[in-house]
Amino acid sequence: MRRNDVTRDDGTWMGLSLDARDGRQPGLRVFSAGQKLLVSQRSRPVLLAVVDEHLEGVDFWRTDAYRSPVPPLRADTGRALAGGPERWAHRFARHLVDSPDSPLHEGRWLLSCDSPLRRWSHAGTSHAEYWSSLLVDGHPDGSIDWFLHSHSWEVLPLRPMPDAEDSRVKAYRKQAREGTLPPVLLWWVSGLDCHLILDGHARLAAAIAESVDPPLLQLQRTVSRDDLAARTREAVGFYEDELARFAELRAVHGPTVPDGAATAGPQLARLLQDLDTKEQLTRAWPLPGGEAEWARISREVTADRAWPAV
Repeated sequence: MRRNDVTRDDGTWMGLSLDARDGRQPGLRVFSAGQKLLVSQRSRPVLLAVVDEHLEGVDFWRTDAYRSPVPPLRADTGRALAGGPERWAHRFARHLVDSPDSPLHEGRWLLSCDSPLRRWSHAGTSHAEYWSSLLVDGHPDGSIDWFLHSHSWEVLPLRPMPDAEDSRVKAYRKQAREGTLPPVLLWWVSGLDCHLILDGHARLAAAIAESVDPPLLQLQRTVSRDDLAARTREAVGFYEDELARFAELRAVHGPTVPDGAATAGPQLARLLQDLDTKEQLTRAWPLPGGEAEWARISREVTADRAWPAV
C-alpha cells in the first residue's frame, strides 16, 4: 500500500492518498442484487437495504454483526496525536490496511479531513443540533431519505449509537472538552448515498453531548491509476495548447495580453488536484445467487420480525 499526503494550493494538509496494488480483497464490501443491497463483513451480514423504486431513498435492516477495523483507542493516544488530522490519518490507514474487516480493496483511495458534511452547517445551529440531525434513526430497521436530504447529508451508524451516559461516551466527552477527541472515521457509500460510521460511534455521541464539532476523516474511492494517467495527459495537453494560444495572441497584440502560464497554470493545478481527489462510485460486487440469496439472508437475519421493505 502506497501512501502520499495530499495538500491544497496553499500547502495545508487535506488528506492521505492510499494506493493498493496487491490485488487486495475487502473484508467489508457492498453486494448488489437488482434494487437490493447487502453490506457484508467477511461472512457476516451487516446491513440489508432495498432501494426505493422511485429512487427516493433506501429502507435498511441493520444487524449487530459489525466490527470496527480500528482497535479501541486509549486516552493517552488521543492526547499524543492531538493537534491535527495528519497523524490520525496515517494511524487509521495502517489499521485499514492491516484489518481483515476493512473496506479497502485494490485501487486508489482518499482519507480526507475535508468532508462535505462540514459545508452544510448553518450559523445559529448548535453543533449538537446539526450533527444529531444528520444521524439516521432506526434499529434494527429504518430508512435513508434521498428526497428530503440531498448531497449525501446523512450519517448511518453501523451499530446503535450509545447514549450520553455510556461509560465510553463519558470518557470521550472529557477528551472533547480538552480538544483531544480522535476523529470519527466515515466511509462514503454511493449506493446508499450516505456516510457509514466505520469507527467512532461513541466519539460522535460525545461530540454531540458536548456540542462540539467532531473531527472527521472520510474514506472514499478516487480515480483509478489508469484513468488518472489518461486524464492527467489530457489536462497537460490542454495547458500546452493554452500556452501556445496565448503566445500567438501576444505576438499579435503585444504585452497587453496576459502571460499564458500565469493564466493557465493555476487552472491546471486545480484540475490536477481535483483529478487526484475526486470521489468515485463505491464498488458493488454482484451477490452470488442474486435476489433469491438476498431474500434467504433477509429471512435469516430478520427471523420472525416484520420488515415492511420485504
